[in-house]
Amino acid sequence: MENDAVTLCCPNEYCQSANPLTHKFCQQCSTPLPKRYLWAVGSDFSHCHPGSILSDAGARYLVINKSILLDIKPGLLPEIPELDNLEKIRPYLKLITHRLHIPQVYGVLNLSNGQTKTEILLLEKPPLIVNASITQVSLCQSLDDSWSQASSMRQIHWLWQLANLWQPLVIEGVASSLLDNSVLRVEGVLIRLLELRFDDKNSPTLCQLGEFWQQLLPTTKPNIAPFVQQVCDWLIKGEINSSSQLIKILDQGLSQLAKSQTATIKIYTKTDPGPSRPRNEDACYPAGDTLITKSPQENTLAIVCDGIGGHEGGNVASNLAIETIYKQVKELTSVPTDNIDPSLLLLDLERAVAKANDKISQRNDNEHRQGRQRMGTTIVMALPIAHEIYIAHVGDSRAYWITHHGCHQVTLDDDVASREVRLGYALYREALEHRGSGSLVQALGMSKSTSLHPTSQRFIVDEDAVFLLTSDGLSDFDRVEESWETEILPLLSGKTSIEDVAQRLIEIANTKNGHDNATIALVHYHVEYSEPETIITADISHLLPDTELYSAGDDTANGQSFINNPKTQVISERKTAKLSQLPLQLFILLGLTLSSGLLGYWFKLQIKSPTTIISSPSPFSSQQPTLTAQRTLDNLSPNWVIQANSPITLNKQTFPAKSFFQVIDKKPNPNDGNNPDVSLRICQKSNPAPETLKRVQLNFSELQALAKDISILQSDQSSICE
Repeated sequence: MENDAVTLCCPNEYCQSANPLTHKFCQQCSTPLPKRYLWAVGSDFSHCHPGSILSDAGARYLVINKSILLDIKPGLLPEIPELDNLEKIRPYLKLITHRLHIPQVYGVLNLSNGQTKTEILLLEKPPLIVNASITQVSLCQSLDDSWSQASSMRQIHWLWQLANLWQPLVIEGVASSLLDNSVLRVEGVLIRLLELRFDDKNSPTLCQLGEFWQQLLPTTKPNIAPFVQQVCDWLIKGEINSSSQLIKILDQGLSQLAKSQTATIKIYTKTDPGPSRPRNEDACYPAGDTLITKSPQENTLAIVCDGIGGHEGGNVASNLAIETIYKQVKELTSVPTDNIDPSLLLLDLERAVAKANDKISQRNDNEHRQGRQRMGTTIVMALPIAHEIYIAHVGDSRAYWITHHGCHQVTLDDDVASREVRLGYALYREALEHRGSGSLVQALGMSKSTSLHPTSQRFIVDEDAVFLLTSDGLSDFDRVEESWETEILPLLSGKTSIEDVAQRLIEIANTKNGHDNATIALVHYHVEYSEPETIITADISHLLPDTELYSAGDDTANGQSFINNPKTQVISERKTAKLSQLPLQLFILLGLTLSSGLLGYWFKLQIKSPTTIISSPSPFSSQQPTLTAQRTLDNLSPNWVIQANSPITLNKQTFPAKSFFQVIDKKPNPNDGNNPDVSLRICQKSNPAPETLKRVQLNFSELQALAKDISILQSDQSSICE
């Protein structure tokens, strides 16, 4: 595709100069020029000449090739689909946490053909290969075309990614996407989906997944072919009946192959207060300007925290979080690598984050800090173990995964915009335009851990890679996406050092952003892999519950439930040996005797006294109004309806009397505990609001200021919102 006459409009609203497509920065104002390639779902523009501009949608989309378009006016908000009919986009919104594999909805393109109008869904960040001059753009190879060229480690890794996607896609009714060769694409180490395929009335089964994987067997590497065949057989026969079991089996294969992989890991951190802040509230581990070189068997971690609270203690919170989590993780990883259960370690990392949260929150309470005086911190951490890396985060400090093939943000910010998308209320591009879209919805130290939801993830590393942890001092305004090719990629090719990369990234944060402290941690993997001569095996017996035993040092020995308080699993060979010596008949006899005694005792109680049910109060009962409670502004809850008794103004928009607003959400404000964020849906009786104002975001204090002009409808009062 070559068309020298086509230009890219600068996204800076005060510039909007035309630039050649090959430029990375505006030639007038130096603003970065984003290249947003889009996939048009279900449409083929092969009848249009590559390089032509579609006349619809304000002449903003350039035809690259068939269903691939380029937005040449990226500063404008795309046309948004009607949210009244969310069926075709809801799965994309709900699956935003899996955007590493699944493209997100960019907007829609409305094409007119006479009296017929067609709405085409546009997806951003599809699996594409773009050359340096951007004149050649094509789809990444399909999974079946790439399969024969991959190493045995990579082949099992791809299946592992598909297994992890299975359950989330089943829940959203799009698991058929994982059974379609045209949808499954490969971008280096990653499985990427071109689009989502909706399931029929009957959801696909794991049996069908096994049959689909069997198609890959002819070109599967010989040393893993029996393993893959066995996994497919178990899936087809129903002996593997859940995706979690499937993941554990594939983990077996990866662990065996990882013995043929050697890796060297370097960790380097750097922190800087920046040009406009008097103090540094960020913190990191290891301490700034520290270089650690390790093998995967030597456990260490990297942490970046961005303190909240200014002179009131943001730096105290960030350092307290690091101190607490370091102690917790050191204890978790003190067992041999082979004895660590990945799923339980993920939960333990979340518990470690929760413990740090409670320590900061308790200190806030002890010092009587309220609202904006409370200190807190965001956190992102990386724990490399063997061929895996575990990442956990809270807030908007991010983790990026950089390989020779691309740069991917693997964490999702805990902010208002991301929450709106996850709940299905808005597209991401639309949510960014809302007031307060970048405000955090959670951070450490703002409340008790019962209301905290840390995110933990696990990734397999089978090639050279850099994981970048960063505070928003660098990541704001897409500085990482803008600079990874020139600043981080040379590290993977050995053209620069990890220290120089860190120094350069801090300089970019200070010169191009400069509004905040900047802290980064770089985790650099150098990986070498050779195909093993031995054939790997699969064992399904370990999935049986009665073979999973835990050491006496875990919480079960202290009388606490393993399910409610999971610990990192440690397999104890001594316990297995002792239990196996007891006759099975003895267990059966003891079980029958105990059951008979309990049954007799229960029957005796039933005869002596009538059944009495004592209900324990819900731990959340104090937060919810009772059924008979008067609905007021003070106990405002979701789904309630607010009526305007006289004209009111919300977000600079005036609404007439008798307007109605339904409460969508009421969430704590991390910056002010006494002033929650409130989201309202507009359902006016007359003078409908513009399309862009179907919802209103505001603080609770703004509603309180209108108390004389609004009223809360009671449960027996009807409204047009129903």
